[in-house]
Amino acid sequence: MTTATADRLHGLLGDVLGAEPPVRIRAWDGSLAGPADAPVVVLRSPMALRRLLWRPGELGLARAYVAGDLDVEGDLGAAFSHTRSAFAARQTRPRPAAVRSAWRAARDWRLIGAPPPAPPEEARLRGRRHTQRRDRAAISHHYDLGNDFYELLLDETMAYSCGLWTPEMGDGDGAAASRAKLDLVCRKLELHPGDHLVDVGCGWGSLVLHAAAEYGARVTGYTISRSQAEYVRERIARAGLGDRATVELRDYRDIGDTAADAVASIEMGEHVGQERYPEYAAVLHRIVRPDGRLLLQQMSRGPQAAGGGAFIESYIAPDMHMRPLPETLRMVAAAGFELRHVEALREHYVRTIRFWAGRLESHWDDVVALAGERTARVWRLYLAGGAAAFDEGRMGVDQILAERR
Repeated sequence: MTTATADRLHGLLGDVLGAEPPVRIRAWDGSLAGPADAPVVVLRSPMALRRLLWRPGELGLARAYVAGDLDVEGDLGAAFSHTRSAFAARQTRPRPAAVRSAWRAARDWRLIGAPPPAPPEEARLRGRRHTQRRDRAAISHHYDLGNDFYELLLDETMAYSCGLWTPEMGDGDGAAASRAKLDLVCRKLELHPGDHLVDVGCGWGSLVLHAAAEYGARVTGYTISRSQAEYVRERIARAGLGDRATVELRDYRDIGDTAADAVASIEMGEHVGQERYPEYAAVLHRIVRPDGRLLLQQMSRGPQAAGGGAFIESYIAPDMHMRPLPETLRMVAAAGFELRHVEALREHYVRTIRFWAGRLESHWDDVVALAGERTARVWRLYLAGGAAAFDEGRMGVDQILAERR
C-alpha cells in the first residue's frame, strides 16, 4: 500500500527532529498530515523540497515561497513564530536511519539533480561590497521598484521608517504615527525657523517636507536613488517649499562641508555596512557645526544574528548590516559625538510593519499589476517576518541623539 505523500513527509520530518513536527503538511497530491492545531504548510509541488534540499534553511524556504512552490494557510507571521520556537527547542542531530529514509524519499520524488534556479527577484550584485557603485545597485534593487509601488504600501507622508504610535491611535493611523515620529525627531534636534537641517538618506522626503513646513527649517536631503530624488523634488514644488527645501542625488561620502545646525539619518545606517560605518559616522560629524545635533534612527540585531539575514540580503536590502546597539553607540562616540539620549522604539515597529502589511493586502491586485506576483510575495514574506522579529525582540530600532562637542 502506498503511503500518502503528506504522511510520509510528516513521518520523515518527525524522524529528523526526534519529536512531533510543529506543522501540518498539505502535499501536492492533496494529502494532509500533522497536528490539527498547527500551521498548515502547503507544498504545491516537489520543487519546494528540491529548493530546500539544495538550500536548507531560511533561503531555501524563501525561494520556495517567492516562487509559489510553498505556501502557508492563515497568518504567516504567527506561523513563523510558532514554527521557529518549536524548531529552536529541538536541536537534535538526525539519526542515520532518518537520513537514509530521507534519501530514499528524495529519490522516489525525483528531487535529485541540478539545483533549481533562484527566482529572478533575488539580488545579484557584483564587485566589492560598499563601493559607491555597488551601493547604488543595492539601493536601486530595494527602492527603485517604482514610486507608485511605495505609494500603495506607505501612508500619505511616504515615511518608510518606524512610526511613533500613541495609545489612542488605531491600527489604520499610519500617517498619524509617522507625523508623531517626525515631530519627535524635529523636537530632539531643537529645530528653529531658519536652522539648516541635513537629512542623509532622505527617502521620499517625509522629514524634508515636515521640517520645512512645520518648523521653518532650511532642509537639504540626500539620496542615491534617482527615482526618490525626482519624487522629492516634485513634492517640494507642489508644497511650495522650494525656498526652504532641496534634495540632491549624492552619496554620503560626497557631501561637502555644510556646518549644518542639525543632521538626521533615519534608517539609512543599516545600508552602510560594518566596515564603512566609522567613515559614515565621521561624515556626519564633519557636516554638523560644533554644538550641532545628530539624530540617528537605526535598526539593530543581537550579537549572534548580526547582519541582515539570508532572506533580507538576497531579496530586500542587499549588503544590509545590523549590529547590537552598543557597537553602534561606540562608533558614534568614536567619531567625536557626545551621546545625549537613546530611545528604543521596538514595539512601535511591530505596529508600523503590520500597518504596511495591511496596506499590501488591501492593494494586493494593484501591487501584482505593478510589480508582479513574485515581488508581491517577497514583500508579504518580508513584512510578516519583520513584524515577528520585532515582536519577539530579535530585532530592535532606536533613536540615538548626539552632539558634536
